[in-house]
Amino acid sequence: MSWTAFADRMNREVVFRILLWVFGIVLLLLMLVPVLHCRPGHSIKDYAVWYEAGQRVLQGAEVYPNEWHKFPFMYPPPCALFLAAVAALGKTGLVVFLVLLNGAAWISSILFSTYLAAGKRDRAHVLLYAIPNLIVLGYVWGNFFLGQPSLLLLALLLGAFISLRRRFNVLAGVLIALAAAIKAFPVLAIFYLIYRRHWIATLALILTLVFLLLFAPIPFRGYAIAKQDLQRWSSGMLLKYDESGVGQRLGRSNSWRNQSIWGVSNRLLRHVEYDHSYKPHTPVYANLADLKFSTVNGIILAAALLLGLGYLAVMPAAPRCTPETDAIEFALLLLLMLVFTPLSFGYVFAWLLYPLTVVVQRFLAGRASRALVILAIAAVALLSLSIPFRVLAQTYGNTFLATLLLFIGLALELWRLKHAAAHAAERVT
Repeated sequence: MSWTAFADRMNREVVFRILLWVFGIVLLLLMLVPVLHCRPGHSIKDYAVWYEAGQRVLQGAEVYPNEWHKFPFMYPPPCALFLAAVAALGKTGLVVFLVLLNGAAWISSILFSTYLAAGKRDRAHVLLYAIPNLIVLGYVWGNFFLGQPSLLLLALLLGAFISLRRRFNVLAGVLIALAAAIKAFPVLAIFYLIYRRHWIATLALILTLVFLLLFAPIPFRGYAIAKQDLQRWSSGMLLKYDESGVGQRLGRSNSWRNQSIWGVSNRLLRHVEYDHSYKPHTPVYANLADLKFSTVNGIILAAALLLGLGYLAVMPAAPRCTPETDAIEFALLLLLMLVFTPLSFGYVFAWLLYPLTVVVQRFLAGRASRALVILAIAAVALLSLSIPFRVLAQTYGNTFLATLLLFIGLALELWRLKHAAAHAAERVT
């Protein structure tokens, strides 16, 4: 049976209904586990941190201790404010609410991804839902089990991309600002807005973020404490990076868990431990070189410049942008953010859902180049190494490299489309 025949056979209504039932069961199981862990004697992972942060806000206590103590809560002050309202529901109520929010975010991310990739609101091909979600299921599970907000951030950013496409620029800026108020790194999208001259969206992002950071906490925390929260978080998390690590994750930021370019470069190019643990153990190293900290940072900045310029080079001029090129352009932006976010732990790579959806859509539509198919298969193969060789594979950056391969494959695809459009325009003239 040919691939086309198989794809057509799979894209039947009965298969779609079966897929919906399977998805519903999986979603229910993912949501049930954290709720069941609310029973005495069980750990509720990061949900406990969110509850404690919310309770501190409700009680008027310090959320961020002074510089001599590790932050128990590391997210921006507005995030603590959001959690305060949820923490008022109690510990179990908070877990239930956040689990439901994660479920809604996952569903939204799937629908937004297929809409952006396929360019239509109608039901997409069954495999467009199945394949990307199957690949990222482990990362999705991490968000539910640990209580992380990566799916929510993805839904907000995809909503912003849809808003940009439909010229709802104010909404786009507000959605990106909300994501940045929850976890800072989505603010990197502002560089894209500026380059594409989405001035209204850029202004909406800045004004919303200023309001959330500076003014929203004052009625609840008071001016003095709100100012202290912002200063301590900025100095302790946002602006803290040295030889020992990033922010409050001084050892863990260089460990095998961190798949950003910062973590991978530091543990492979410097003599730093890769298996950070709070338990006594023999230090272990995986570095291929022993370079100076400044040299490693120079390499990282050079890579940022190279990938950034490559991104700009493949982007078509605004008049020649189409829904097809926009879909790839947005995927490349998310991949760059994953690579250059200082702390990219496993659950963050649930964001691969959208780039993989774009790849699968191009393949199903018969528009994918051979280079994209090969690089995407190689990327999935690298990701799969985390199953049998979890620590070893991630120590050497398999997730980081897979993200990079997807970026290269989609960048080449966008470059091909850009030149095809240019040649078509030349023939017309």
